[in-house]
Amino acid sequence: MRKLILIAVLCISQLVSSQNDIIADDYFKRGEFEKALISYQRLYDEKPGGTKYLYKIISTLQQLERFDEAEQLMLQKLTKSNSPMLIVELGYNYQLKDSLDLAKTKYDEAMTYLDERPYYVYSLARKFEEHSLLDYAIKVYEKGMVLQPEKNYNIQLARIYADQGDVPKMFTNYIDYLEDKPTFISNAKRAISGFISENSSNENNATLRKLLLKKLQASPEAHWYELLSWLYVQEKAYNKSFTQEKALYRRNPESLDRIIDLGIAALDDKQYDVTKDVFNYILETSQDVPTLLLAHQYLLDIDTELGTQEEYPQINDKYLELFNIYGKFEPTLPLQISYGNFLAFYVNKPKEGSNFLKQSLKLTLSPFQEASVKLKIADILVFQEKFNEALIYYSQIQANLKNSTIAQEARFKVAKTSYYKGDFEWAESQLKILKSSTSQLIANDALDLKLLISDNKYEDSTQTALKIYAKADLMAYQNNTSKAIELLEKILVEHKGESIIDQALFKQAQLYEKKKQYRKAEVNYQKIIADYREDILADDAYFHLAELYNYHLAEPEKAKPLYEKVLFEHEDSIYFIEARKKFRMLRGDAIN
Repeated sequence: MRKLILIAVLCISQLVSSQNDIIADDYFKRGEFEKALISYQRLYDEKPGGTKYLYKIISTLQQLERFDEAEQLMLQKLTKSNSPMLIVELGYNYQLKDSLDLAKTKYDEAMTYLDERPYYVYSLARKFEEHSLLDYAIKVYEKGMVLQPEKNYNIQLARIYADQGDVPKMFTNYIDYLEDKPTFISNAKRAISGFISENSSNENNATLRKLLLKKLQASPEAHWYELLSWLYVQEKAYNKSFTQEKALYRRNPESLDRIIDLGIAALDDKQYDVTKDVFNYILETSQDVPTLLLAHQYLLDIDTELGTQEEYPQINDKYLELFNIYGKFEPTLPLQISYGNFLAFYVNKPKEGSNFLKQSLKLTLSPFQEASVKLKIADILVFQEKFNEALIYYSQIQANLKNSTIAQEARFKVAKTSYYKGDFEWAESQLKILKSSTSQLIANDALDLKLLISDNKYEDSTQTALKIYAKADLMAYQNNTSKAIELLEKILVEHKGESIIDQALFKQAQLYEKKKQYRKAEVNYQKIIADYREDILADDAYFHLAELYNYHLAEPEKAKPLYEKVLFEHEDSIYFIEARKKFRMLRGDAIN
């Protein structure tokens, strides 16, 4: 019983002490230093042997500019225990009194303790860092590595040099640390990424590249190849990255995953030639059937995207050749879905595409594989304007895989199909549910479509303009771009002054871009900026017009102020991060 009482008393005592600590810190944060000092003094009296509250008392006295009291307190403590950290604190107190020579003397004195007690390195350096005495902190870490060669303080040095803006020394220390601990490479990439840009001629990029090439010449280790490859990817120099990845693979031919990831990254940036080189290399190198099928599919997707009607028969033959080699079984299912999509949306044979995929459903599939096939069949049925049949497939996916990402995608497509049909009320009810989707892409698309409907469904009782817009949207989905542009023009001519005009202008601009009619797209974006700059599509117009100038019209000087508009007038825009990066690139900034 006595033990229980004693434990209870100790627990209550610790709780009270913790609460007093919080109260004291709160006084300090609010600038009520007199109250903080009294509280810290009480806490220190309870534990006079510790340094935690001693340093807080000193800091509070310094805030009150009672430097002499702080000095006397420290001198008194130093007579009992010569702590180099307390000597630094005393030196800093002298510095606050403008006694700089005395401060330097104390800093140097603290450094001498390392000779006999090198275990003080980290604590002493941190104390210098605490007072922004970074040059002294550097000296401590460097001396520590001399005194204890087995210790590595390159990470700490790298972070200090980053704070000082000495990027070359920061890079050098990260690389030195990586040489000792190659597993740190992912963290090194994160730390370095903020100091390089897409511009290969950037001074920081050039410095890092030079350091890595020097390391490779001295010691061709895998981590140097990997880091140099990563740098080239940041610069979008995928061909150079591919060279490094091949060298890395030759040294360690265990997995092609990194090369596959590189091909996908190049594809995302529409660097099709490099992408094709990457996946052709995989075909030449790999013996793994799933990897070979993946490479074939990416190559076929690129050929389809870039191909003309005249080249489609050749692409079709390639699909059939692959099915002849690998069969139409579960392992080739992604290729089967891709072929169904090709037949429907490119060769304009939706019935053949749909029938082909219905055969795929007869395979022994997992619920998610089955859902992927049904999703594509439903997409094709929408293409054929067989809306009710499509809705059955989408609904089956929702029912069978509730709350999964593919079920949420199916729900969005239910809404989109209802919207194509002109059933705006039902579409809107589905979109409200999707606003909280776990997939950000689906949530954003759902919000955009919901706003389109809600902003325009009450314009007139017949919803004429919205129905024409939905029809144009469907035409665009069916790859009937010219007809979609005509329908949008009908809205612009016959429904002037209605709220849907800015959306029609934007949609038409996107379709003009698809047809490579960039000057027409430019006119539409400019109209949105001139007449609808206060509306929801203003940031979209600024960003896409900037992209147009930057990448298609070869007028980057016009792009820069448009990216700037997104930065300073649309801080919550989904384009903010990308606009900032491209603005800085055009401005010639040294870092991201």
